[in-house]
Amino acid sequence: MIRAAEGSLNRLYQAVGGVGCCVMLADRDGIPIERRGAVADDETFDEWGLWTGTVWSEDSEGTNGIGTCLADQRPLTIHRDQHFFSRNTLMSCTTAPVFDHEGNLAAALDVSSCRSDLTEGFVQLISVAVGDASRRIEAESFRMVYSNARILLAPVAERSAGALIAVDADDLVIGATRSARLALGITSEGLARGLLAADILGDPARAREDLDDAERSVLQRAMARTGGNVSAAAQSLGISRATLHRKLARFSIRRPH
Repeated sequence: MIRAAEGSLNRLYQAVGGVGCCVMLADRDGIPIERRGAVADDETFDEWGLWTGTVWSEDSEGTNGIGTCLADQRPLTIHRDQHFFSRNTLMSCTTAPVFDHEGNLAAALDVSSCRSDLTEGFVQLISVAVGDASRRIEAESFRMVYSNARILLAPVAERSAGALIAVDADDLVIGATRSARLALGITSEGLARGLLAADILGDPARAREDLDDAERSVLQRAMARTGGNVSAAAQSLGISRATLHRKLARFSIRRPH
């Protein structure tokens, strides 16, 4: 997850670091494990505990950006006096959850500000940036896990733009992001049983074409192995000569010379 997040953390910090914000990636226990911040602000953020290794779970700090985001599993902003402890009321924290390749909660991406003049409009901009970055991290992590598979964007609503599925060489879905699971009704049990990509993507015609292509390939290989001997090919496939002749005619497969 850290490797997958590195680029997004750097880009997010470039966008907000110059206006008194730091960027942190916390694990599922609410402990920041990666951080980006300006040297000029380090002393302030360190004093406030906005540093790697500090515990920001809700059990430890009450209502706060990282801990409450992890508890509710949703994006949110905890602005100044919305924090539970008075020692945290000088900061504003915008946080989004990050889910792993199986759709499980894995981390929280946080932008915290030490500015007292932070406007509501700027908070909204930060919220959009954090949400986009969290989806990029999820997508990059998903691609890294399924590096040998085809990655497809599922045709779902715009709000689920991170709905990715991983498809193997047999056109079976072998993985799906949380957004894809929610939007398409994909479950871990379904993935274990085997799901055809064409069925999941709502394209039955493509599913039929894929099945025809697979059958055509089997017939062609059987004929090639037997040098065009129909009897031998039929025997290897476990079907009759008459059935094989019908299938060869259906797919316009010619016997090799």
